[in-house]
Amino acid sequence: MTAVAPVEDPTVHRVRVWDLPTRLFHWLLAACVIAQVVTGKIGGAAMSWHFRIGYCVFALIGFRLVWGLIGGRWSRFSSFLYAPATVLRYLRGEHRPADHFHVGHNPLGMGSILAMLLILIVQIATGLVADDEIANLGPLNKFVSSATALSATAWHKGPGQALLILLVVLHIGAIVYYRVRRRQNLVQPMISGDKQLPSGVPASEDTRLTRVRALALIAIWAGIVASVVKLGG
Repeated sequence: MTAVAPVEDPTVHRVRVWDLPTRLFHWLLAACVIAQVVTGKIGGAAMSWHFRIGYCVFALIGFRLVWGLIGGRWSRFSSFLYAPATVLRYLRGEHRPADHFHVGHNPLGMGSILAMLLILIVQIATGLVADDEIANLGPLNKFVSSATALSATAWHKGPGQALLILLVVLHIGAIVYYRVRRRQNLVQPMISGDKQLPSGVPASEDTRLTRVRALALIAIWAGIVASVVKLGG
């Protein structure tokens, strides 16, 4: 019996959705956040690493905020900042031809991304001025009052950390839900960068030039973070 070759669907093709800088940012940030929670829980000598990794998170978040303006098409904030009416339509299961929920971040993904960025910015800010009254001071602690430093520390170690862990758990839960219930693998595209999408969906630019641009941007942010840390020296 002669095997019949599978017929490829001509209406779909492989599209580069996540450029390499966005993918590296995602996985590096995930590793850093896990390491931050672990070192924060351990305390003691691990706090020196907690600070170092925190500076890495600082640089990564700064990079992502700018990359959200100049990065690949589907990494830009403009591609997933949906109007309230669009979010409600998505929640009701109503899609219009112009919607691109299936390409980059859908409205729920938008909420997750923005919430994560916001809580990490707050954690960075409070960590920079923190004082645990034992042996650890944030590099900018000397620029704030004792009361402000203690309040920042209480938030950083308490509600801030709890919210961060909650967002991570919700993020992982959403990945599992989409994999099991909707048969959508959200992890693979963040590894390969590509999705099988209908013809006509534009791809994100992911060239050597854009990667060099991203490398220069992260180097700039590393310099900014180093300068901020030195202010406390």
